[in-house]
Amino acid sequence: MPSIIVLGSVNIDLICRTPALPLPGETVLGGEFQTAGGGKGANQAVAAVKASRGPVVFVAAVGSDANGEQALHGFRACGLDTRFVKRSAKPTGVALIVVDRAGENMIAVASGANLDLMPADVDHVPEDVFRAANVFLAPLESPVETVRRGLERAKAARLTTIFNPAPVTDAQAVLDLLPLVDVLTPNSRELAALAQALGAGKDEKPEQSAARLVERGCRKLVVTLGSVGCLVVENGDSQMIPAHRAQAVDATGAGDAFNGALAVALSEGRSLAVAAAWANRAAAIAVGRAGAQPSLATRAEIEAFGISPTPLPLGEDG
Repeated sequence: MPSIIVLGSVNIDLICRTPALPLPGETVLGGEFQTAGGGKGANQAVAAVKASRGPVVFVAAVGSDANGEQALHGFRACGLDTRFVKRSAKPTGVALIVVDRAGENMIAVASGANLDLMPADVDHVPEDVFRAANVFLAPLESPVETVRRGLERAKAARLTTIFNPAPVTDAQAVLDLLPLVDVLTPNSRELAALAQALGAGKDEKPEQSAARLVERGCRKLVVTLGSVGCLVVENGDSQMIPAHRAQAVDATGAGDAFNGALAVALSEGRSLAVAAAWANRAAAIAVGRAGAQPSLATRAEIEAFGISPTPLPLGEDG
C-alpha cells in the first residue's frame, strides 16, 4: 500500500475555552480546560494515519519527559510508525490555546524539543523508507533547514512533496524552498505573507497571490480559505472547492486535518482537485469537534460525510 512520510512538530496542547478571545492586557474568565495532543506535524501525521490504508512514518522530536511519553503513547495507539521520533534533552513542545464560543482560536507555542530536530535526524532515516513511500508532507514548526533536508531527500526519492508553510515567520525562507515543493498548502494569511514578500499589496486577491508563487517556481497550490473552502491552482488554472456545512466547535487543527487527508488522497493517485474536496470533508469534521488530535476523522467518517458543499466557518487555521 502507498506510504506517507510526515516530518514535523509535536506539542501538548493546553486548551482554555472562553466566551471571547482576550484583547492585549485583558483577562477573560473561561470555562472548561482540556489537555490534548497537538503540534502541526503530529496532527497531520495522525490525520494521515487515521485516513490511510497504508503506513505513515513520522519524523519528529519529543522530550524525555512525561509529555513526551504521553505523545508517543498516543502515536503508537493510532498506528503511527514512531521509529524516527527523536528523544531530546529539551522539554516536549507546549501550545497554549484559547478558543472562543465561535470556535476561533489564539495559539502561543513553546517549541522545546521541536527545535532539536536537525537535518542529521532526517539523514538517519534509511533510504529504503523513502523508497517505500510516495508522499512526503511537512509543515513549518520545525527548523527550516530540517524541513529543507526532508524535502531534498523526498525529491531525490521521487516522492510527491507537500509543504504546509505554517507558520510563516520568515517568508523568504519559505520562498527559497519552493523549487523542492510539488504542492504548497498555505491558508489565506500565509498566502498573503508570501505574496507580500514578492511585492503584493495587502488587498490582493488569492488568485493573484497564487499566480505570484507559481511564477516563483511553485508547481501547484491548494489555498485553504476558511468558510469559502479552498482554491486549487494547477497547470495555470484555478478552481474553487467549496467547504462543507458543520457546527463549528473549535477551528484548532482544521488545517492539519486537511493536510493529512490531502496527503492520503494524493498518495492513492487522486487528482489534486478531487484530493482537495476529500480533504475538505476531513476539515469539516475536525471543526465540529474540540481539540486538535481528538477531532481528527477516520477514513470511514470521511467517506461517510455528506457531499453537498455549503459554507463552513473553518476560521483562520482552515
